Amino acid sequence: QVQLVESGGGLVQPGGSLRLSCAASGFTFSSYGMKWVRQAPGKGLEWVAEINSGGDRTFYANSVKGRFTISRDNAKKTLTLQMNNLKPEDTAVYYCARGNQSPRSQGTQVTVSS
Repeated sequence: QVQLVESGGGLVQPGGSLRLSCAASGFTFSSYGMKWVRQAPGKGLEWVAEINSGGDRTFYANSVKGRFTISRDNAKKTLTLQMNNLKPEDTAVYYCARGNQSPRSQGTQVTVSS
């Protein structure tokens, strides 16, 4: 079955960096576009970034453009999100998801606070 497992979250000070990873299994990873979404406390899901199946096209929410970078390694079936210059408003649970699907995994908590 489809399985996505996120890791790499944690507590970081404003201006710091984190690198999130998503390990995929149970489907042909290289055939699907992938995305990161997040959910801040008390708020709905927010789309953050996505990447096409080949990894040569990326798209970002305006709120993270220039600070976050999405990438993928199809051989390793891994999706990553490099997050730089983090802000308190980036605090959320981050999820990876396949194509147009809603997140179905546990996510990883990112907390940006001094």
